[in-house]
Amino acid sequence: MSSTAALLKQRAHGHVKLHMKQSGVEHIREVGSSKVRLPPGSGLAYLINSAGGLAGGDEFSNEIVVGKNSALTITSQAAERVYRSLGPPASVVNNIKVEAETSLCWLPHETILFDGASLDRRINIELNASARFLGLEATIFGREASGENINSIFFREEWRIKLDGKLIHSDIIKFETQLPNSRATLENNRAIATLILINAKSNIDIEQLRAAIGEHGGVSVWNGKLVARLIAKDGMILKKAIVSALSVLASPAELPKTWAL
Repeated sequence: MSSTAALLKQRAHGHVKLHMKQSGVEHIREVGSSKVRLPPGSGLAYLINSAGGLAGGDEFSNEIVVGKNSALTITSQAAERVYRSLGPPASVVNNIKVEAETSLCWLPHETILFDGASLDRRINIELNASARFLGLEATIFGREASGENINSIFFREEWRIKLDGKLIHSDIIKFETQLPNSRATLENNRAIATLILINAKSNIDIEQLRAAIGEHGGVSVWNGKLVARLIAKDGMILKKAIVSALSVLASPAELPKTWAL
């Protein structure tokens, strides 16, 4: 048996299948290290990785369907951690479907990549034209408080969003071997986030949002789509900027208590 094959036999796996409808949970399934908890009457779902983090070769996935005339906010229990990989990347795939007249906020906490980590994360979203989707993915490279430097890393994040079957957004970020440090990329920053809002009916005050983000990013709006990029020197600065931005974008929904500063 090869060393890679032996490594993969030791890896963690997890899958959550959650189908929601207006009256509540229609179907729920948990496999391996993935769990989901829904406090009664809260409109919230908390994703949990009981394995305590991700390592090379781990495979996790979520299948989320939010039915017609529903509203749901999905978050995570805490930040996810990705440890040094001795082989292939950890894989995280999120497949999300949002049906007619429905609102979904996808707001997981940040993912922290340690030196030598390897992560391939994919977010696939299918939206009805009348649905509202607010999505966030935040990533921190290294433990600033511990003085950790990232000498080697693999990070790939891909968003694919379809509206009534038509691809309206495709976005890939990829860092391989080392973090880019030019003025046009990360420079000296070690924390990034992407916020995406899809809803042609939304009436967002863009100037208010830009003020909320401040010097930590920028916002673009076109064809019923809003994309904000955030960047900061460390995770706490990034989190404060994210919470400020979400206070504008998530309304009238309340942020989960786990997002309190």
